[in-house]
Amino acid sequence: RNICFIHSCSENYTISNSTDRKKPVRTCKSTLITFSQELWSTARDKPVKLRMETSGLGSEPPMTIHQMFLATVQKYGDYPALRAKKDGMWVSLSYKEYYQHARAAAKSFLKLGLERFHGVGILGFNSPEWFIADVGCILAGGLATGIYTTNSPEACQYVAHNCEANVLVVENNKQLIKILQVRDQLPHLKAIVQYKGELEQKLPNVYTWAEFMKFGANVPDSELDVVIDSQKANECCTLIYTSGTTGNPKGVMLSHDNITWTASATGRMINLKMAEEELVSYLPLSHVAAQVQDMWICMRFAGITNFAEPDALKGSLANTLREVRPTSFLGVPRVWEKMQEAMKAIGAKSSVTKKKIADWAKGIGLQLILFLYSDSSVPWGFTLANALVFKNVRKALGLDRCRTCFTGAAPITKDTLEYFMSLYIPLFEVYGMSESTGPHSISWAEGYRIMSCGKVLTGCKTKLDKPDTDGTGEICFWGRHVFMGYLNMPEKTEEALDTDGWLHSGDLGKHDEDDFLFITGRIKELIITAGGENVPPVPIEDALKEEVSIISNVMLVGDKKKFLSMLLTLKCNVDDNGDPTDELTPLAVEYCRQHGVIASKVSEIVNKKEPAIYKTIQEGIDRVNAKATSNAQRVQKWTIVQRDFSISGGELGPTMKLKRPVVSKMYEEYINKFYGE
Repeated sequence: RNICFIHSCSENYTISNSTDRKKPVRTCKSTLITFSQELWSTARDKPVKLRMETSGLGSEPPMTIHQMFLATVQKYGDYPALRAKKDGMWVSLSYKEYYQHARAAAKSFLKLGLERFHGVGILGFNSPEWFIADVGCILAGGLATGIYTTNSPEACQYVAHNCEANVLVVENNKQLIKILQVRDQLPHLKAIVQYKGELEQKLPNVYTWAEFMKFGANVPDSELDVVIDSQKANECCTLIYTSGTTGNPKGVMLSHDNITWTASATGRMINLKMAEEELVSYLPLSHVAAQVQDMWICMRFAGITNFAEPDALKGSLANTLREVRPTSFLGVPRVWEKMQEAMKAIGAKSSVTKKKIADWAKGIGLQLILFLYSDSSVPWGFTLANALVFKNVRKALGLDRCRTCFTGAAPITKDTLEYFMSLYIPLFEVYGMSESTGPHSISWAEGYRIMSCGKVLTGCKTKLDKPDTDGTGEICFWGRHVFMGYLNMPEKTEEALDTDGWLHSGDLGKHDEDDFLFITGRIKELIITAGGENVPPVPIEDALKEEVSIISNVMLVGDKKKFLSMLLTLKCNVDDNGDPTDELTPLAVEYCRQHGVIASKVSEIVNKKEPAIYKTIQEGIDRVNAKATSNAQRVQKWTIVQRDFSISGGELGPTMKLKRPVVSKMYEEYINKFYGE
């Protein structure tokens, strides 16, 4: 193979299992990339040409995952890396221990028969074992592959078969059962590892985590080192599977350089400090956003990853945040919306005096938007508002140490952004895709516009393809964060990457005069009416949610139809499994009371078509219609469905993004009634 030498470095003293801490058991090898003239590949073992700049940002020497990890371990080996609760107490792993565990896992994978560029599927909630399995797989030359815990056995089989997984790592018996159901359809599978609890029954080639970690103990370090040193920065090391809303999931191939460069560039842009960052890991690690932040950026900047409890999104996340007090927090829009609802419910019970103070402080908070826009001084009264309200709110949320609160993975409403801004908690939007290794543009304190997702990641470029008269075009990406290709899918890869190597996002957007990026819609989501008018659904959906606070989810329909209609759901409580119930939330109950209706259940409103509530919804739609730019963008019909949308119900993806094709199929009967079909 043609090898291209990028740079070399002197011998470094690193981690040793020997008692002699100064023994140079590992040296930092020259960073190598395998020569390639192709910007994309769909073969697991084929390298790509890196989109390197000739100078400045984007020209930094490539490095592998191991080299990035080793650099952190050498300088910050005794610093805490991973923290998780065991029997109610926090237990830490230092970076040195994390590295040793990852090497032990890598040796066990090799002994289990992991072949080069074959997958290790990981199916479970976030934990130190998840990280160790992922990094260990990469060190052993495999392709680390997260699998969503909500996947059915058939969906797990598709991913495991597509990545040719030799080993599957599962959290518990519930996930193990899924794999056992499809095991005979996985010809490449050699072993299964369960990382939580004991096995309920002993089966051939199924191991506990403790057994697995000891399994490769007699594999020589030199054997693993040969594999590590053969890895090249422009080769694939990770697969991120898309959620598959419009067909089978696609395996997004990410190279070592995709991950290491993006982690460095993102941290630099938002001014992360080495060994000062601390976060809470709770979003699915099979999704690119959580994986890049929780695992890779944290590793690059020697931060601490604290693992939330598995029931984080069912309520325990609030307690974890208060215990950890992270310096950075990433929430998908639905998480921020749930926080907003809970805080409003608490506020509704406050005394008149407290409400007046809070309202005054919120007014000050909203003025801070101007402060973030320019170099103007903070508004008068800010110091008092901060002392009386803002500090207390941040402390109650566990965000009093938080320098940056991010939102991403789905669109967020202006109402939610302004609500948190009014409490001096600006939410900074991050925009990107699995195919761009996560972030492409980032909003942060030094680069903020409300409703904008900020500016392009330093060292990358944005192009708006085929812009209209308003300057709106398809957002295209260029940079070292752009993925290698879709595994075994050349046609899909050619659809995503044009002949010049630009990644076409499928999203529509425009820049303002200061180069802030605003997302205006998604090409595939555009509703094209029978009259030929293009209607982006999200602005209309968000506008109604702002007008009528009892509404939880909205989906606009009307493609190829003469008019627009809406499917609506009402805000309800969820059960212990996170599934929506028939019970209205306290805020929804209060909304009903304010409109003269005594109701505690969704069914009470829907079955009776409760006149007062239906009237307020229609009035809200009328107000939205009054702002429409054309008759084609006015909503004419709507209905409330009995059950709120959810991940388990199939209407929402893992990051709670609306799966429009799925909803259209599930509620086809409702939609047909709108149009007399």
